[in-house]
Amino acid sequence: MSSTTAERAAAPDTAPPSEPSYLTAENTVASWLLTKDHKRIALLFFVSITFFFFVGGAAATLMRLNLATPEGLLQPSVYNRMFTMHGIIMVWFFLIPSIPTTFGNFFVPLMIGARDLAFPRVNLGSWYVFNLSGAVVLYSLIMGGADTGWTFYTPLSTSYANGYVFAAAMAVFINGFSTIMTSLNFIVTIHRMRAPGMTWMRLPLFIWATYAVSVVMLTATPVLAMDTFLLAVERFIGVGVFDPNLGGDPILWQHMFWFYSHPAVYIMILPAMGVASEIIPCYARRPIFGYAGMTVALMAIAILSFFVWAHHMFVAGISIYAGVVFSLLTFFVAVPSAIKVFNWTVSLHKGRISFDAPMLYALGFVLLFTIGGITGLMLATLGVDVDVHDTYFVIAHFHYIMVGATVSAFFGALHYWWPKMTGRLYPEMWARFAAILTYVGFNLTFFPQFILGYLGMPRRWYTYPAEWQSWNLLSSAGASILAVAYVLPLLYLGWSLFWGRKAGANPWRATGLEWSTPSPPPTHNFERTPVVTAIPYCYDPEHDSFVTQEGARYAG
Repeated sequence: MSSTTAERAAAPDTAPPSEPSYLTAENTVASWLLTKDHKRIALLFFVSITFFFFVGGAAATLMRLNLATPEGLLQPSVYNRMFTMHGIIMVWFFLIPSIPTTFGNFFVPLMIGARDLAFPRVNLGSWYVFNLSGAVVLYSLIMGGADTGWTFYTPLSTSYANGYVFAAAMAVFINGFSTIMTSLNFIVTIHRMRAPGMTWMRLPLFIWATYAVSVVMLTATPVLAMDTFLLAVERFIGVGVFDPNLGGDPILWQHMFWFYSHPAVYIMILPAMGVASEIIPCYARRPIFGYAGMTVALMAIAILSFFVWAHHMFVAGISIYAGVVFSLLTFFVAVPSAIKVFNWTVSLHKGRISFDAPMLYALGFVLLFTIGGITGLMLATLGVDVDVHDTYFVIAHFHYIMVGATVSAFFGALHYWWPKMTGRLYPEMWARFAAILTYVGFNLTFFPQFILGYLGMPRRWYTYPAEWQSWNLLSSAGASILAVAYVLPLLYLGWSLFWGRKAGANPWRATGLEWSTPSPPPTHNFERTPVVTAIPYCYDPEHDSFVTQEGARYAG
């Protein structure tokens, strides 16, 4: 077992900054709303996505309350709107932007030795575009909400849906521009603004993950924009594209939607992989195992994600030969994912593991991602998918990957980098309790849904036979525990802002350039350009160590 949090908090600091921190440099409303500082923009995004996280969570709460009994509490039309808005808000307004827009914005420049992102004004513009799209989706929700499901399947979204489906679809369309702006900024920054000595094979794995996901976002998001634009053309002009009543093809929508949306799965999970790759070596006090293989696996996942979209369509009418090909390709994309799981596991071997909150969240991420990945391979098997398609088995698999894994990594990143972002330490015991409660609540919520799906309960039903009530009641009870686990960090992290102990520059004795700056960092990050001379994750087997601003190793 490594040293305690309190002991590590006494790690050597760098000299006091010669300029105020980014939090105290100027504190007018205009200075925040017009800021070009990537760190402040990251906090603005954090506030926005936290708001939408709880809006989407409120819709999920109403759904689970409805499903606690077969009779339900909501009218069928209201239930349709709740699961649609829950999906739209959670996917496009929390899961996809969560890690890149907050921790990516904040730490990409710090981790590569840059003073800011390449295009600061574009970065600020992406936040305003994100909030514009959020205003449109809230308008849709307040006026009645969409009722088609988050996939907007046609002809539901063209012929039979209410008038606010188009508003929700346009919110997603606008949101895509924010995604493209952010990803373009990351790609240019990582290519052109690395510190001297920061070669590609010295980049932290979080940077590799951010780069990989930026490539996917930049190339996949325009496809979704074309989809929603064609949806508007069909709905308002009457040109037959997807609606069979107008001579269109509804299967075309599924092909185009999933060509974007399966890479979107990896838009959500790739940054989470990068977070786990930062936390696990730090709290195991071990170098990451197979660094080169991890970088190749990240890029392989990004590339292969574009070739597996039709495994969502095995029962939609595609040929059996196409089904076999896409099933095989799905098994291929599991290989680099498995490499990462094995490498994280081996990185723990013989480590001096400290089970602090960030590590608990990271280990929860690995376990939940593994369960989600294995059940994904089950769904990629043609014979199994035909039986459980559009059942709660799919719901459970999706949430193990998207919510269990991604949200665990998000909270892991939040706790890991919180002292650097705020200069304050949080109460460790409360954080550990929240991490454990998250794991318990999540599994109680979603593991019963695997069983319900295997028993045949279709997704999106607002009622069900009485014999399935025990599993649904257990799932709803688990959701209440999970809700408490998600609210707890909001309370104790908020408390720490005012009463938490001050953090040193490197309270975890971690490696990386971001830990060589004061906590919180100054406005321009570095007083002088750092020079990198070490590979990442150089944890000394005998002593804790970290990289100083100049790139030299420091033994504590």
